[in-house]
Amino acid sequence: MSLFSNALEIVRDNWLLLLVGQYPNGPLGGIAATLILSVLGIGLAFPLSVLVALARLSHRAWLRLPALALVYAVRGVPLLMIIFWVYFMFPLLLGVSVPGYATMLCTLVLYEGAFLSEVVRAGIEALPRGQMDAARALGHGYGGAMRFVILPQALYNMLPSILSQFVSTIKDTTLGYVINVPELTFAANQINNRLLTKPFEVFLILALTYYAVCFSLTRLAGWLESSIAARRAGPAPVQLVAAQ
Repeated sequence: MSLFSNALEIVRDNWLLLLVGQYPNGPLGGIAATLILSVLGIGLAFPLSVLVALARLSHRAWLRLPALALVYAVRGVPLLMIIFWVYFMFPLLLGVSVPGYATMLCTLVLYEGAFLSEVVRAGIEALPRGQMDAARALGHGYGGAMRFVILPQALYNMLPSILSQFVSTIKDTTLGYVINVPELTFAANQINNRLLTKPFEVFLILALTYYAVCFSLTRLAGWLESSIAARRAGPAPVQLVAAQ
C-alpha cells in the first residue's frame, strides 16, 4: 500500500480524534483544542502586551524598568522552560492541582504578551510625533491621547504583525504535549502509539495540517499588510492628458 493510501486510511479512521480528541467522552482535544488555546492565548495576551508596551514607553523608571526586565526575561528563555516553571510553580503557590489546559494558557499569555508588547511598542513609535502633539492640542491628556488617537492608529497598522504572532502561537501550542494537554500533536501521538507501524504517515498528516492552517493565516496577514499599505498610500493620482 502506498504512502498516500496509508495516510488517507489513517485520516479516515481517526479524523474525529484529530479534530476534537476524545470529546464528548473525554476532554476536548485535537485541532479544536489547538485553535481554542491559540485564540484565548493571543486574546488574553493582547491587553497585557498593551500595558507592558505603555510601561516600556513611560518616562517613569518604576514602570519602565520592570516592564523591560519582564520582556527580556521571557524572550530570553525557551518556551519549554516557562511551561515547566508554570506547571510546577502554580500548584506550590495555589496549593491545588492546576489542569494542563490552564497551565498552557497561562504560559501562552505570558510568553506571547512579552513578544506582542514589542510589536505594540514598535507600532506606537512608528507614528509621527505630531499625532501626540495634535491630540494634546485638542485637549486630550496622555491617557486620552493614547486611547483615542495613538493606539487606534497603531493597532490598525499592527494587524498583520498580530496575525503573524497568532500563527506562532498555534505552533507554540505543540509544546503542550509535554504536560499532557490533548492538543493536535498529542492526538497524533495517540494514533501513532496505537498503530506503531506507520509513524511517518501519522506525523506527515500532522505536519500537513499545521502547514495548511499556518499557511492560510500567513497569506491572510500578507493580504492585510498590502491592504493597509494601499490605504496609507491613498488613491492613485489622476493623470490628465492634454488634448492634441
